[in-house]
Amino acid sequence: MQNLDQLHKEAPILKKTVDLYREFYGYLKTFPKKDQYMLGKRCEDNIISFMKLILKAVGLNKMDKLKTLEEANGEFDTLKVLFRMARELKMLDNKKYLSLESKIQEIGRMLGGWMRSLR
Repeated sequence: MQNLDQLHKEAPILKKTVDLYREFYGYLKTFPKKDQYMLGKRCEDNIISFMKLILKAVGLNKMDKLKTLEEANGEFDTLKVLFRMARELKMLDNKKYLSLESKIQEIGRMLGGWMRSLR
């Protein structure tokens, strides 16, 4: 557990992403059955892909880290669109969407700041 705590100190964005995943996972159960395995699964996969890229970036040198974070940013942008679609298709009500959106905005600021510090 010490390694996970150390990782959260080095990359607080990871903790925020885990919190986002935990919240979304709870909401996924409220999606209609067919949508859990389509749009819901896509959202879940994107969060996990983003998390993997953040984990990868932590251990890289400056130049490779920036490339990996740019790739993570692409995954993150896709996730924002998927969440918006879930709201528009009434799989997420406004309250759930706004809660996820606030976490998304915070993660986005952290990611942007991390990328700017590397440029």
